[in-house]
Amino acid sequence: MPKYIIEREIPGAGNLTQEQLQSISQTSCGVLDSMGPKIQWVHSYVTDDKIYCVYNAPDEEMVREHAKQGGFPANSVKRVYAMIDPVSAEPTV
Repeated sequence: MPKYIIEREIPGAGNLTQEQLQSISQTSCGVLDSMGPKIQWVHSYVTDDKIYCVYNAPDEEMVREHAKQGGFPANSVKRVYAMIDPVSAEPTV
């Protein structure tokens, strides 16, 4: 299934309390439950003014529908075509 990175502009995101982050997470999970198993939230990174989320979904439209139903911004949705890491630098045998 394709993987997507979603950039959500949320001023002050880095100052959200644990309770606020829990509430956002619960809302997201509720929407995911109602949308069915084709869309999956992998994890998110909270920075000063943005939250970056990683999702598996069949297409960008489903990712945007999740954001709409949850009341979340989805300022940028980008498909991931490859993943690299330090192991990628090692020569193949």
